[in-house]
Amino acid sequence: MSSGSSDFLRPYEEARGGSSLQPVFRFAPSPNGYLHIGHAYSVLRNYEMAREQDGRFLLRIEDIDIDRCRPDYEQAIYEDLAWLGITWEQPVLRQSEHFAVYASAVERLRERGLLYPCFCTRLDISRAVSGVRDWPRDPDGAPIYPGTCRHLSLDERDRRLASGQHAALRIDMSQALSEAGMLLAWCEYGEGDEPRDVRAEPMLWGDTVLARKDIPTSYHVSVVIDDARQGITDVVRGKDLFNATSLHRLLQALLDLPAPRYRHHDLLRDAAGQKLSKSTRAKSIRTLRAEGVKPEDVRRRLGFDLAPHH
Repeated sequence: MSSGSSDFLRPYEEARGGSSLQPVFRFAPSPNGYLHIGHAYSVLRNYEMAREQDGRFLLRIEDIDIDRCRPDYEQAIYEDLAWLGITWEQPVLRQSEHFAVYASAVERLRERGLLYPCFCTRLDISRAVSGVRDWPRDPDGAPIYPGTCRHLSLDERDRRLASGQHAALRIDMSQALSEAGMLLAWCEYGEGDEPRDVRAEPMLWGDTVLARKDIPTSYHVSVVIDDARQGITDVVRGKDLFNATSLHRLLQALLDLPAPRYRHHDLLRDAAGQKLSKSTRAKSIRTLRAEGVKPEDVRRRLGFDLAPHH
C-alpha cells in the first residue's frame, strides 16, 4: 500500500497494532428512520458470519445526511439490535464526527483533476435531457449527468465560485477510469460459499456526485474510507447495493484503499414483491417489539438460530 492512503488507515492501524487476518464484519445503518425486518436479516447475516468465522463484528452509524438523521432514530438502532441479541464493539464509529477525513479524500481527488464543480440543479439536468429519447440512467434510476459543467472553462468555474454560487463536486468518470489504469473487479460470494470475480462497471454511474454543497462527502466516499479505516474484510449487504460496488472499487483504486470481499444477499420483500424499506413504511422492529413479538420469533422467521450467541 502506498503512503498516499496512510492517513486514512492510520487510526485503525494504531488502534489494532497493524493488520490482522481475523475477519471483520460490520453493520452500517443510517438513523433516518426505524429499522425493519430487512435490516434484522442483514445484521444477523453479518453477526452470525462473524461468529462462525471467529471474527469481529462492528457497528457503524452512517449519519452524513444531517437533515434526515435524528438522535432518537440512532438510539432506537441500539435498542433494536440489543433486543435481537446483537452485541458490538465499542466505540461505535459515527460518520458525522469524521467529515474532515472524507473532505481530505475528496480534496485529494480534486487536486488530481478527477473532480469538477457542478452548478446544475436537478431541474437543470432534467431540462437538459428532456428532449433526448431514451436518455441513459444510472443504477439508481437518475438521468446520467450530461456533462454540462465539465465543459466550463477554468475561468468560468472560478468566476462562479468566487461569486458565491454553490457547487457539487462530480467525478470526471472518463478521467478517473484512465487514471485507475486497470481492470477493476471484486470478489463476490453472493448467497453461496464459492467466490467469483465480478468485473466492475463504474461507468454505469457517469459523472456522479461525490460531495455536495452542504455535505463534504457522499455515501460512496465515506463508505470506502470507513471500510478501510475499520479494517473491514467482508462486506455483507443487500443486492440493492450490488451496482454501487463498481463505483466503490473505482474509489478504492484511486485512493489506494484495500478491497474487502463482498456478499450481496437477497432482499426481503412484501406480499406485492416490493423490497422492504423505510420509504414504503415497512413495519419496524420497534413496532414488532411493541406488539409483543419475541426476538426468537424474528430469528426463526429469518432462518437463524433461536438463541443468540455471545
